Amino acid sequence: MGTRLYVGNLSYDSTEDSVRSAFSEDGRTVTDVHIMMDRDTGRPRGFGFVEMGSAEDAQAAIQALDGANLDGRNLKVNEARERPQRGGGGNRW
Repeated sequence: MGTRLYVGNLSYDSTEDSVRSAFSEDGRTVTDVHIMMDRDTGRPRGFGFVEMGSAEDAQAAIQALDGANLDGRNLKVNEARERPQRGGGGNRW
C-alpha cells in the first residue's frame, strides 16, 4: 500500500488545516494535504489528497476516517490511484 490517499466528499468549508488535523489524530503523521480547487470559481471541488508518513499511517487513516464526519460531510477515503494516461490531443494531421 502507498502513502497517498484520496479524500472525497469534502465539505466546501473544509480547509487544509481541518483535513490535516483529522488525519493526524491518534499520532498519525501527515506530510502533505492538497485540496483541489475549481479554476473558474476558486472554490474547493469537494475532494483532495493526503500524503501520509508511512503505509501503516495510511491504512490506519482509511480505517478511522472512511465514512467519518468532517465539517458536516461523511468522507470517502481510500488509496489514491495513478491517473490513467490520456491521449495526445492536438493536431490530427
